[in-house]
This record gives sequence, C-alpha cells and structure tokens, in this order.
Amino acid sequence: MLNVEQVVKERLPKLENKPWLYKPTTWLLKNLLHESDIKDFSQRYPNLQGIDFVEQVLDYFNFTYSYRSAELDNIPTTGRVVIIANHPIGSLDGLALLKMVSEVRSDVKIVANDLLMKLPPLQSMLLPVRVFNGRTSRDDVKAIHRHLHDEGVVIVFPSGEVSRLQPQGVRDTQWQAGFLKLAKATQSDILPIRLEAHNSALFYTASMVYKPLATLLLVKEMFRQQTKQVSCRIGQLIPHKTITQHQHLAMKQQVKLFKKHLYRVGTAKPTILPTLTPIARPEPRQALKQAIEACEHLGDTPCGKAIYCYRFDGSSPLLREIGRLREVAFRAVGEGTWQRRDLDDHDLYYMHLIVWDTEDLEIAGAYRLGECAKIIQKVGPKGLYSRHFYQFERGMDDIFAEGLELGRSFVQPRYWGKRSLEYLWMGIGALLKQHPEYRYLFGSVSISNTLPEPAKQALVAFYRHYFPAQQCLAVANHAFRVTEHPGFEINGDSYDDDFKALKSYLGSLGASVPTLYKQYSDLCEQGGVQFLEFGVDPDFSDSIDGLVLVDISRLKTRKRKRYLGEDA
Repeated sequence: MLNVEQVVKERLPKLENKPWLYKPTTWLLKNLLHESDIKDFSQRYPNLQGIDFVEQVLDYFNFTYSYRSAELDNIPTTGRVVIIANHPIGSLDGLALLKMVSEVRSDVKIVANDLLMKLPPLQSMLLPVRVFNGRTSRDDVKAIHRHLHDEGVVIVFPSGEVSRLQPQGVRDTQWQAGFLKLAKATQSDILPIRLEAHNSALFYTASMVYKPLATLLLVKEMFRQQTKQVSCRIGQLIPHKTITQHQHLAMKQQVKLFKKHLYRVGTAKPTILPTLTPIARPEPRQALKQAIEACEHLGDTPCGKAIYCYRFDGSSPLLREIGRLREVAFRAVGEGTWQRRDLDDHDLYYMHLIVWDTEDLEIAGAYRLGECAKIIQKVGPKGLYSRHFYQFERGMDDIFAEGLELGRSFVQPRYWGKRSLEYLWMGIGALLKQHPEYRYLFGSVSISNTLPEPAKQALVAFYRHYFPAQQCLAVANHAFRVTEHPGFEINGDSYDDDFKALKSYLGSLGASVPTLYKQYSDLCEQGGVQFLEFGVDPDFSDSIDGLVLVDISRLKTRKRKRYLGEDA
C-alpha cells in the first residue's frame, strides 16, 4: 500500500541527501497522506481485490452514492464505451463512480495516474497514465485501446485533476483532449456522467493561494468525506457518429462542447450534443430460462445450443429480451429503431424461432415467422408486416395461402461468426418438416444505409439481375432507385465471375455482401429465389429492404438434406 518514504525517494531523490529537510518533509507527508490509517486499513483487509476492495473503502468511510434508477439504463450493457466525468472531490468520487458503473458493467476500468497504481488491490481495475513526466507512454495508450477494442468500458476524468472553485461554482479546470482522441481512434460511444459533491472551504482557499498545496490536502479531504454522498447524474449516450460530426472545429473547441454538454446533464438546460435513447437492461437469466423451457423445442445444434419456437401468450421476459437484443444487434450495424426495445404489434401473433445458449442462458439469435393464411384470416391483410412497405398484386394471394413471412432476424453481436444464423435456418427447417403445407418463404432482407451509395447501388443491381421477379407481385411504398454506376459492371455471362467481381468491388469500398443475401441466394436451384422489389424503410434508419421470395420445392438437394433431413 502507500509508503511515503518510497514515494519521496522516487519523486524527490535529491531530498534524501538532505536529512535536515528529508525528515520533516516525510513526517509532514505521512500526516497529510494519513499513511498510518491507510496501512491499518490494508492490514485489516489484506486479501480484498478489485470491486470488493472499492466497496470496502466506501464502507470504511461510510461514503455513499446516489443515482436515479431510470438513468442507470443509460449505461450500455454491452459494447465499447468511454465514460467521461467531472472530478469534484478528486478521491472517493472516482471509487463511487467505479462501483456504480460496475453494477451494470463488470468489465469497467478507470484511467488513473501512476500513483494510484501503487495500490495493488486496485490494479486489475486501473489503466495507468504517467502524469508526472507530462507524457503518457505508448504502452499505456495501447492498453486503453486494447480494452476498448475488447468491447470494454473505460472511465476518464478529462481534467486529469480535482475540480476547483470558480465563478460558476465547483468546476473542472481545463479538459484535456485525450478522451476524445481515444473515442475517435476506437470508434467508441461517449457517456457523460456529472458528479455532484465538493471539498472543504479550506481546500478551495489553499487552491487559490498555492495549487500544489491543495493537491497535498486531497487525502486529508478524503477523510473529511466520511458519511457524505456523491450524486451521480447519468446522461444519455453520445454515439461515435456524433463525435466525428465536429471535425471542422479545432480540437480545443470540440472538447469544450463535451464539457459544456456534461455540465448540463441532469439540469433544466438542454444538452448540447445529439444522444441515443438507451437500450433496455437485460431480463433476468433465470426468468428467461423458465420461459424458454415452456416453449416448443424444435431441436439442438451440433454445439449444444437449443432451438425453440415461442408464441406470445401474455407478458413474457422472452419477448422483451428479443426486442432488446434486436435493438442491440441492429444498432451495431448502424440501423435500429433507436427505442429501448425493437418491438411492434406483429410480435404478438407471429412465431419466434430462438437459438438458446443453454450454458450462458442467453438468446443467441431469433427469427420472426408469420403464418400468412392464419394471420389474414384472423387480423386481415394488414396484419402482415410487409404490407406496411409494399403494395401487393393479386398474384401474391397464392403465395400467402402457402407462405410463411420471415423477418426481423438477428444474431446478438457476441455470437457473430459462431454459426448462429445457420442454426436459425435449422430451426426453420424443423418447423417446415412439421408443416409441409408451407411451400413459400418471403420477407424483407435489409442492406444497411451506412454502406457507401455505390455499394448499395451495386448490391441492388446485382440481385435484381441474377434473381429477378418473374412477374410483378409487389411495389414498394418508398422504392429504391438504381442508377447506372460505372464502378461496377455486370457482365451477365457467369454468376460466379460476377459475384467475385461484386465482392471485390465492395471490398474496395470497405463493404461486403450482407450475410442473409448470400444465404438466400444459395438456397435454391435457378428460379427458386426471386427479389421481388427493393424499397427504403424510413423508420429503420433508411435501410434498404429487398423483398425476397423462396420456393421451398426448388431447394438444392444439399440444402434440403441439411435443413429438412435426409428423408425430406
């Protein structure tokens, strides 16, 4: 723990050669820094580490924190985030913030100076920066970047020091730009949290007289915080897109915008920067487990996950979690409704195929299916989700009679690249085996609006050319118009050659073919897959929806065996 003599040797090495000054200096520092009290604490709790240590320190001082329960939802449960906060008391406020954020995110770490790294129990939660030589080492920066790239949370105090008394009240001194550079470099969102607390009048007086003296008083101020409280006002998330919208401003001006924004959080004044509605917090794991086990079990995947079919029968944690995870997955690719959950009325009478992780008690992914004939009979034609986006011709009536409408599929980000979408198709196959009366699958397949315009044009042109509508069955309410684009040319002689050319062209634009487009186009023999129309969804971040129609009777033999079984 804290050893004043060791700190003096490291920070003031020349002082050791002057005994007449060394002894009184160390004595004064030991008293100011409460060395004996800190040693007593460490001896009393020698084995505490991480958040347990933080909790015990707060208990020792009887120091508490408060927040509004609704605001706690503003802390994202997943994904990389840079949390910025003011630093009103320069000590226990940091630990209280760390503890509060850990209630939602166990992967939280805090950027701290190298003096705090002298506290071994805290090291697992700290990311060091070297403040005394005026520069942060490259290794320190890499460690912070690495934690964010691993989808972690990092807390930063942009001022790098305790707040001081100013004309506007207790305010941070000038903010450094490090947090903003960090967020830009890692494409992280920023979450502002404003802390309300203060030190003693003696501290602020000392700060005005001689700033370094006030810094020495910080530990003594910490002991004066016993039985006190810090109020935490948690703002809404500032997306990384917003961060890049002010590139025309000097870095200093950009930093000032964020500082001004933070000091308006939780006040009557409107905040400065655009923010996101927070995504709902996860449903309790055991409640999900109980609900999923009451669903129809369709089968198991080779890796041990279970596939279920869920039908709404009243308030359920399953539907709430599906809506939450939809929003998580779609926001991750620049789409989403920007609501707490992505749910609509159709969810109440559509089926939901769910891939369930039996070990982690998580929904890995889900697909929504509507039995068209039953929906039309019960609710009417407007009961179909796709009717919101397309006007259907009479020829679609035959499709509806034998069709399942698919849509709203997602795989939550932590399961990307783990075949979860393939397992959803296994579930669709299991359902089709039970219901051979269904011949057609149709529904919207989206292309993110975040793709460059040439990439969107090339994708739509390619799939219209190779999987055209055999007759006009649907007209989009907001049609997507394809224009001639010289960067990509469809030769039309070979699908394989043109598909390779498409992938190469998209790659040059930093884009790729959406997974569902690749999967649908590979399901059937020629003529079995059609893209009937392409439209723009203004309620879904202006994503492009391709209305796909699949004739199950034309499934490729290997697909039939994989999804419907050897005897299909």
